Amino acid sequence: MALADVIKTALDQIKFIANTETVIGKPISAGDVTLIPVSKVSVGFAAGGAGDSEKNSGGSGTGGGINVTPIAFLSVIGDKIHVHPLIPSDPLLDKILSSAPDLVSKVSKFLKKGKAEKDTTEKEATSDTATSDNSGSKE
Repeated sequence: MALADVIKTALDQIKFIANTETVIGKPISAGDVTLIPVSKVSVGFAAGGAGDSEKNSGGSGTGGGINVTPIAFLSVIGDKIHVHPLIPSDPLLDKILSSAPDLVSKVSKFLKKGKAEKDTTEKEATSDTATSDNSGSKE
């Protein structure tokens, strides 16, 4: 089978599995409540081949993987919709992420300060070298 055919077949299968119905699942009704599953779909795919002509066959190969992870359910009761995450959020992670912009700002200021000090030191070293070169050369 030619590499193009292998890639087409693999991508067709990925397209079949990783569709919107996989992410937002079929609604499940029970009385007045409707539950809708929500999943995260991760897809990875790679293909490659070698060979310079039809006569010189070379080789080809493909690989891929799909990971479907349920992450939440939506519950619909009347005209109200609620999200029910399956994985509770980590309070420590939430705190870290909420402080990230401030942390990035502080690190950026620190790096700029360090660069400014380095530039000043290099300028002083350059001017000292130039002064010593000029003072030592008398003809």
